[in-house]
Amino acid sequence: MRSFNGRDILSLKDFERQEFFRVFDVAEQMDPIARNRRNVDMLKEKTLVTAFYQPSTRTRLAHEAAMHRLGGHVTGFSDSKMTRAGDWYQESIKDTVKMLEFYGDVIVMRHFQMGAPQEAAKWSSVPIINGGDGWGEHPTQILTDLYTVLRTKGRIDGLKWVAVGDMRMRTMHSLGYALTQFDCPITFVGPTADALFPGSPDMRMPESYKADFNQYSLNFKEAEHIEQVIADADVILVEPVIQPDYTQARQEASKDHSLTPPAYKITRELLASKAKSDAILLHSLPRMDEIPLDVDATKWSRYWQEAYHGVVMRMALLALVLGATE
Repeated sequence: MRSFNGRDILSLKDFERQEFFRVFDVAEQMDPIARNRRNVDMLKEKTLVTAFYQPSTRTRLAHEAAMHRLGGHVTGFSDSKMTRAGDWYQESIKDTVKMLEFYGDVIVMRHFQMGAPQEAAKWSSVPIINGGDGWGEHPTQILTDLYTVLRTKGRIDGLKWVAVGDMRMRTMHSLGYALTQFDCPITFVGPTADALFPGSPDMRMPESYKADFNQYSLNFKEAEHIEQVIADADVILVEPVIQPDYTQARQEASKDHSLTPPAYKITRELLASKAKSDAILLHSLPRMDEIPLDVDATKWSRYWQEAYHGVVMRMALLALVLGATE
């Protein structure tokens, strides 16, 4: 198994099966620190740089909280428009990263441009962690989701997944790549063109990703309605179908929030009537109305545990790439 020390975390396409379990093992070691709300000195001589060209709550703060829990330091920006990297100059990724590498020991980047963290990694002498790149990938989120499943179910292999939402989203792509390393069939449920309203885009899994999944022998299929497949699911992962364009740098919220159609919505009634009693429901958040609030208190919901595990997983990744554990 390759060492994680100094390694970039860019895509789950790069992960081999045993590397997933190594990360999970380290996350389990980190769990008591976060659970007991303690800070240790494991990374007391290290600094994390956050380079967020898109707004973020969970991804940025989970990385920052993880660094603080491990005794490290944090600097960076949460809005590139307030820096020279994103103002009138629109500084190149190379120029920005060549500066940021002097300010810390690891850089977490979220960018509206697909492939931006990979470009940053070409120029950086410190590890780059992909915090989400446009319609590309979101590896740390899916590592969090897999760890949540492992902690809840005690296993990953043999579980049937259903993923509901916009299949152009980066989480869906990272999930597909991750499950190529496990015995987990998955069904993708995403809207076809015009399914939401006239002129709405095709939100099914892009052909380029399906070709990759086939090459890596992912056991997957597609469905048009959640009711068709939810009864067989052990894990239900949901993302919105009503959302902003992730290829844009910054967008103001629209006052016109369309409602999620029933085909892509997980209600308490649907879970009670059709889902397995021990199925688990994941959502990386934020949500619109695809999971109503009354689902939160049901036995199926695991998104608050998922949020907690987001800190634990980022602690594990930071400890690994910064060489605090091998």
